[in-house]
Amino acid sequence: MKKRILVVAILLVGLGGLFTVKLDPPKPVELENGFLYPQAYDLAPFELVDQHKQAFTNTSLQGKWSLFFIGFTFCPDVCPTTLNKLAAAYPELNKIAPLQVVFLSVDPKRDTPDKLLTYVNFFNPEFKAVTGEQTQIFPLTRSLGLTYAMVGEGENYQVDHSAGYVLVSPQGTRVAVFKPTAALGKPPQVLNEQLINDFRKIVAQYKPSR
Repeated sequence: MKKRILVVAILLVGLGGLFTVKLDPPKPVELENGFLYPQAYDLAPFELVDQHKQAFTNTSLQGKWSLFFIGFTFCPDVCPTTLNKLAAAYPELNKIAPLQVVFLSVDPKRDTPDKLLTYVNFFNPEFKAVTGEQTQIFPLTRSLGLTYAMVGEGENYQVDHSAGYVLVSPQGTRVAVFKPTAALGKPPQVLNEQLINDFRKIVAQYKPSR
């Protein structure tokens, strides 16, 4: 009888542990600016070219974190502001984990690799500047959750585009987005301090799904 009571007690303790696990799941990561997706998303297959005229594909994302944003070199405000801010944040971000900044030009008609090389080198020669055919760019921007549209006619057209950043994992999957905030009289931007703090939190808790 005593043995039976002891076995029941052990089982109840074990079940209590299971219930504790179920009732107290790990708390979600609290970010200052970014949004961490509930699950990682695969990116569409793509074949682009970088500023050095080298191929840039899904394989180029393996083994390091990638921070994407889209734009064009004729951009009057958002793109140069973004690149300037990322150049300032990059040393600290790269201390947290190996990271490549990827400027994806959605204006391949005007943004040749040579143009991209001159443009991105002004901010940081280590940054990637990539482009390609619209048939490659459009599916990639969609899977990144970013949008763009050509506005106007003739040679002086503009490009409306998302101003946020998308974080891609070392496995090449989309894991988080950082959305800019708008200040009166200034282009929308992501604050560097928040970006660095959020990246640190994401890297610390990240576990590859495969």
